[in-house]
Amino acid sequence: SLFRLKDLEVAKLGDSDVHVKMLAAPINPADINMIQGTYAILSPLPAVGGNEGVGEVLEVGQHVAALKPGDWVIPAGSGLGTWRTEGVFPEEMLLKVPSDIPVPCAATLSVNPCTAYRMLTDFETLVPGDSVIQNAANSGVGQAVIQIARAFGIKTINVVRDRPDLPKLVERLMALGADHVITEEMLRKPEMKDIFKNVPKPRLALNCVGGKSTTEMLRHLQPKGTMVTYGGMAKQPVMVPVSAFIFRDVRLRGFWMTQWKKDHAQDQESLASMMDALCQLIREGRLAAPACTEVPLQDYKAALEAAMKPFTSSKQILLL
Repeated sequence: SLFRLKDLEVAKLGDSDVHVKMLAAPINPADINMIQGTYAILSPLPAVGGNEGVGEVLEVGQHVAALKPGDWVIPAGSGLGTWRTEGVFPEEMLLKVPSDIPVPCAATLSVNPCTAYRMLTDFETLVPGDSVIQNAANSGVGQAVIQIARAFGIKTINVVRDRPDLPKLVERLMALGADHVITEEMLRKPEMKDIFKNVPKPRLALNCVGGKSTTEMLRHLQPKGTMVTYGGMAKQPVMVPVSAFIFRDVRLRGFWMTQWKKDHAQDQESLASMMDALCQLIREGRLAAPACTEVPLQDYKAALEAAMKPFTSSKQILLL
């Protein structure tokens, strides 16, 4: 196995360091890709897994001004190694978050809701009444897209893979605020016309699958619309008919939260305003954590196995 639970000495607290007791950390697909070596970031080994989570500040170095004991923090970037009970990190690797939001919400805040928020705001100027189409709508990002779009007054058309418990999944996504939930097969059916009787054709498509499902989704995009790819779960390329480019001038873009954070490292304003907006939605009960299963750290093997199962609809969160 690639994993071991180890006891390590906690590093000495430097002047600009923060000693953090981790509270909870989820297992995301990207964490697993990083371990398999199929992700754009490779950590020098041995490494601690986990890119996301929330911790409580225990102690700060004498040059640390923005954080104090008792504050809650999440990773500012990727590769922090959150699957640990405690750690000492440089101050600039941490972001303060309010401690009046639920632990699972804070633990899952830095990747998926931020990705959903940026994709909904950075590519097309959407106004209330507009629509968005997305595949893998039951993923962590997908669930956040549904809820944030709902708060913005934007309609969502949500594509999921057919599965044994489909009605249950549809019900769950509708409860989050989805306007339509359809299977990949339905994308090809004439019944799609019925959806567009009461919802405008989308100007924005969000893709984290690839392959056939993506090509089918693209068909329903408005002329000059944008498809943003942020994942490739089918491990197949994105196929685009030439006609979509020539006659409908669709735009194909990509998004990676890690890159956005690098690009905006000097622009604390845009990061802070996004975090404020998301925390406000959480407080108002309009953005919930994804459906999750909380697992004590010592049961990490079972949690990793569950996280890799197909059709998984619950995020594994390690309690630290």
